[in-house]
Amino acid sequence: MKMDIQAYLRRIDYQGSLEPNIQTLNALHEAHLLSVPFENLDIHLGREIRLDERSLWTKVIEERRGGFCYELNGLFASLLRALGFQVDLLSAGVGHSSGGFGPEFDHLTLLVHLEEDWLADVGFGDSFRLPLRMQPALMQPQTWGSYRLVQEDEYWVLERQYDDWKPEYRFTLQPHILSDFSAMCHYQQTSPQSHFTQNRVCSLARNDGRITLSNQRLITTVHGERQEQILASQEEYSAALATYFGVYLKA
Repeated sequence: MKMDIQAYLRRIDYQGSLEPNIQTLNALHEAHLLSVPFENLDIHLGREIRLDERSLWTKVIEERRGGFCYELNGLFASLLRALGFQVDLLSAGVGHSSGGFGPEFDHLTLLVHLEEDWLADVGFGDSFRLPLRMQPALMQPQTWGSYRLVQEDEYWVLERQYDDWKPEYRFTLQPHILSDFSAMCHYQQTSPQSHFTQNRVCSLARNDGRITLSNQRLITTVHGERQEQILASQEEYSAALATYFGVYLKA
C-alpha cells in the first residue's frame, strides 16, 4: 500500500521537519512514543494480530489504537522509509530476570542508517525516548534513564542502568522482513507461556513520566513519583482507556 504520510503524522501529532536526518528521527521517535500506546488488548479480546501493512495501518492509524513491538516498529519503519530513511528490521531476544535471553524474533527493533547508525524502538514499552547511537560501551544518558550498547561476539546487547546495568535485549545486525516475525507473533498472542497472554497492558509515555494500565491497576509516574489506583469495574477500565490512552474498544 502507498503510505499516507500526512495521516500518519497527524496520528502522532507531528508537524516538524521531514528531512531524513537525526534531528527528524529524534523528533518522530519521541512523538510516536507520546502518542501511540504500547498495548496487547487484542490478544485478550481474541482478535488475531496480523503482520501486514494494511492491517497495521487500519489498527494504529485509522482506529487510533496501539500495539506491541511487531506492530509499532513494523509500521514506524514504513513511515521512516517513506520519508527517505534507510531502515533495517532486526530480531532481538528479550533479557530474562533470571538470566539469559529469549529466542530469535522475540522482539523487533530497528536500525536506522544515517551518517552514523542509530538504534530506534517505539515498541518496547518503558524504554529509551530518543534513538541510541550504535557505538559500543558508550553511556547514553536521557531524561528517563541511561543506556549503553555492549558487543558480545555477533550480538549487541542493550543495557539500562538501574543500581547496576541490566540487559534489556540482544540482537544481531542481520536484516529481516516483517513476515520473518510472523511465527513468533503468533506464539506471543496464543501461547500460555507468553507474558502477553498472561496480562493485559496499555502504556503510554508522557512529557512528565508515564501512565500504564496493567490489568485493573492504573499506574501513574510523574517525575519519578509513582501512584497506583485499582479500577473495580469494567466501566472504570473502559473509561481509563478512553481518557488516558484515547483507546475505544469496539465490541
